[in-house]
Amino acid sequence: METTPSHLKTAAHQLVDGLPADATWDDLMYQVYVRQCIDTGLDDAKNGRVIDVKAARAQFGLLG
Repeated sequence: METTPSHLKTAAHQLVDGLPADATWDDLMYQVYVRQCIDTGLDDAKNGRVIDVKAARAQFGLLG
């Protein structure tokens, strides 16, 4: 995902604007964390840093 300062500020404003009026700092931090995880995952997928579901399950002993 794009990480220019302008894009970051716009995304941050959108996160804050989307919070309810009674939001807490914890609510904001959670939204930032979720956004960062999604952006990282999308970047990984875009750059081929993925593995097959079966391989992931095997890695964690979840086959069956």
